[in-house]
Amino acid sequence: MRIGLVSDTHLPRFGRALPRALVNGLRDEGVELILHLGDFTGPDVPALFEAIAPFDAVAGNNDGPELAARFGRRRIVEVAGVRFGLVHGDLGVGQTTPERAAGTFVPGEVDAVLFGHSHIPLVERLPDGRWLVNPGSPTDKRRQPRYSWALLEVDRDGAVHPELRFFDDRRP
Repeated sequence: MRIGLVSDTHLPRFGRALPRALVNGLRDEGVELILHLGDFTGPDVPALFEAIAPFDAVAGNNDGPELAARFGRRRIVEVAGVRFGLVHGDLGVGQTTPERAAGTFVPGEVDAVLFGHSHIPLVERLPDGRWLVNPGSPTDKRRQPRYSWALLEVDRDGAVHPELRFFDDRRP
């Protein structure tokens, strides 16, 4: 199972459409599901992803009440026997975004914690065995050198293989 992981699109503030490199990347990688980790910003943004593949998400701190009501702020999604904890990363206890995200789910509750908020791409294995993955942002790289998203592959044995994907041009 191939999963596209995206966060912090902030549309229409950072463009009117998804970057061509992101859309092509999701399609070329053959993603079967897209998970968005919040800060869509506009209520029409989910439809842009739903046109590519099946879709699920959580809302972020810059999303309005419509998106928060539709997706919630925290959820667990099970795919191919793997439990993914989705959270934006702005809520919870901890000094850093990864600490807050990881603390949202207790060890054993999920196999991977997927989060956004910081716009800083990260793939890390925690001491308790959980994956901690932030895809960065495909539209607002902030101080990062490149725009990004992540590909998660779940193999037949249920092992998770996360990889960051980078690109330079955010034009639609």
